Amino acid sequence: MSSMATWEPKLENPQLSDDLELSESPLLVENPDFEDFWYHELKKNKNFETFPGHASLIQFAALKIKAKFSSNDDQVVYLLENLEVSPLYCQFQSRQDYKKLSKILLLLLQEIGVFFTVPKQQLSKSTTYNPPHEIVDFFIDFLLQILQDIHRIHPDFIVSVEGSIEVLWNKLGFLLNFLGDTPCLHPSEVNPLTHIESVLNEFGSFLYSFFFVRNQVLAPRMDLELSDLLRNFELLEEKIKEHCIVVSNMPSCTTRKTAVVSLFMVDSLLDDLANLLNHKSDKIVAVNDQIVTLHEELILLRSSLTDITLQQHLQLEELLIQTTDIAYEIEYIINSFPPVWYLTLRLPQFMDKIKRIIMSIKETKKNIDTGIVGVENYPTEQVSSQEKSPLILEDIVVGFDNKETEIAEQLVTRPEHLQIISIFGMPGVGKTTLAKKLYNNPSVVSHFDKRAWCVVSQTYNKRNIFADILRSIKDNDKETIMQMDDERLVDAVYRSLIQWRYLIVVDDIWDVNSWNDFGRYFPDDKNGSRILFTTRHKEVGLKASHHSVVNELPILSNVECWELLQRKVFQKERCPQELVDIGKQIATNCHGLPLAVVVIAAVLEKIEMKEHLWHKVARSLSSVISEDPNKFNNILELSYKHLPMHLKPCFLYFGAFKEDEEISVKELTRRWVGEGFVKKEEGKNSEDVAYEYLVDLIDRSLIQVSKRTSLGRVKTCNVHDLLYDMCLRIGEEQNFLKELKR
Repeated sequence: MSSMATWEPKLENPQLSDDLELSESPLLVENPDFEDFWYHELKKNKNFETFPGHASLIQFAALKIKAKFSSNDDQVVYLLENLEVSPLYCQFQSRQDYKKLSKILLLLLQEIGVFFTVPKQQLSKSTTYNPPHEIVDFFIDFLLQILQDIHRIHPDFIVSVEGSIEVLWNKLGFLLNFLGDTPCLHPSEVNPLTHIESVLNEFGSFLYSFFFVRNQVLAPRMDLELSDLLRNFELLEEKIKEHCIVVSNMPSCTTRKTAVVSLFMVDSLLDDLANLLNHKSDKIVAVNDQIVTLHEELILLRSSLTDITLQQHLQLEELLIQTTDIAYEIEYIINSFPPVWYLTLRLPQFMDKIKRIIMSIKETKKNIDTGIVGVENYPTEQVSSQEKSPLILEDIVVGFDNKETEIAEQLVTRPEHLQIISIFGMPGVGKTTLAKKLYNNPSVVSHFDKRAWCVVSQTYNKRNIFADILRSIKDNDKETIMQMDDERLVDAVYRSLIQWRYLIVVDDIWDVNSWNDFGRYFPDDKNGSRILFTTRHKEVGLKASHHSVVNELPILSNVECWELLQRKVFQKERCPQELVDIGKQIATNCHGLPLAVVVIAAVLEKIEMKEHLWHKVARSLSSVISEDPNKFNNILELSYKHLPMHLKPCFLYFGAFKEDEEISVKELTRRWVGEGFVKKEEGKNSEDVAYEYLVDLIDRSLIQVSKRTSLGRVKTCNVHDLLYDMCLRIGEEQNFLKELKR
């Protein structure tokens, strides 16, 4: 292929010059800015349309190609650029423009066939790399969209072969599902991906030659080619069957979906299977007996794991992960409703895997009972969360008293003009916690007529900021506020503040440009109003105003860390003497970060007050700090590692929300139940159990309470930005969030 600079359309081709003749149209004279003239002209021109709707189909295909494909191939780049400036997008200024662009379109029709074969290189715009099976998946989706357009246009000549086309549609759908199933991800001698690509290229060639080349369409020839295609699809299915059998006999062929145990996914799957058997039996009549057997095997597996003490053993974690994985696999298959022959193949494989897991569980339990392997429990399970009453982080922060007094004075004394006061410091040092204490400080509350709180964060959204402020200072419900347009919303905030002495807390502001964008809407009535920033960057406060006051919140000293650790773990009690030295070492290893102290304290709070167990935590803490210079992330990650298995997926699920989002507990618990994270307990509603999980995470200082109901229940919650980043990082490492999206 020559370079793009030298590759040009062959407009000298006589066929391209003469085939398309424009009919006379007053539109050319009366309306030079029309957009759809080309479309109407091509529809009227018999030399172009070989069947009714041909022009429409080409338009739809071009739009899909433009939306889906990109490439480094010079010719493809040229084609895409011409699609950008073709009659699909341009307004024509003259008849000559139209003729020239129409010729380019005809050339593109000749070259467009390049898109009807499986891409040999990265063509997806949304990612920088695609594994081979995802590229094939991408191409099948493209073919299905084209088929959908053909079906919508429904030219007369496909009526006689509509049944065959529908069969091909279903077979393409099955291939799409197969590419997401576990066997596809394992190599074997058969290598079905090669055969899939070959058949898809054949099918792409069929679509292109019959629907995008300007030849006379002969129904008998189409029928013959469809018969050949269907025969090749049947041969492909035999290859897929052979591959699945080979892979199932290979050792360690299970693909890890996630390293996070969501054991109660099995409960959800049992419900799905029961529903399938009771209400959709017509879809599975040929494999009904196999699904009944599968349901029974899963019940047996679940009963093997009902003993909660058994789940506490680290030795069984790998088997529990395998159980979660097999549940994901089965759920994927039954929800995709593949053809019966594929179910007949896969269901026995599932049952074989389940039987092997059950045998391994029994063997491991026997070894634990007889002492062949040592017992290592999850340390977080050794003390019930009911034994200690949790303290809120804001109530036990150490080292803030002087700063709180100093900044409170800045808020309530001169000057009279609107002043910006900022609190800056490293992540996790307690900026937001101190701001909340100031926001609720009695002297501050009594001084200001109106107070409001808003969060800026990295994903700055001006509308959300003003909506938060208006909800704080006016008795408007969220729905009423969200129905306001931007101008009305900003005006409502301004009118609510003018002539009043107000305090606005702007939490987690990253960039002074954000303040420059929305700060001008706050009135200055020279009455002592204040804006309080929390930020990681000192210059944000300095650049926001010439008269701003900047307060640095330093990290804690080792003495303050130890004081905070004691107050969090022991509350009003004294630390046992044998734990003092190791406790001070743990506090020192938190490197002055209050958030790290609090989450490690929550780990210690959940284990027995035994010196050897505290030494174990200290060794873990020293280890994770030495592993990576990013010590604070590692300290926080240790708290995740000490979570009991059923709480790990619940915590990682917070990564599915937006940063700094205030999350409805009602919505959150419903989602946990829907994802299968919540264990079914006799006599308890699943959402009540999920709420208990949330309270446990709050007790461990991993989740923060945003609002409570009048009865004291948690209404909304959020996660600290460092812990949110940890959710994303671990979720990506363990494929957790990817499974949720799928």
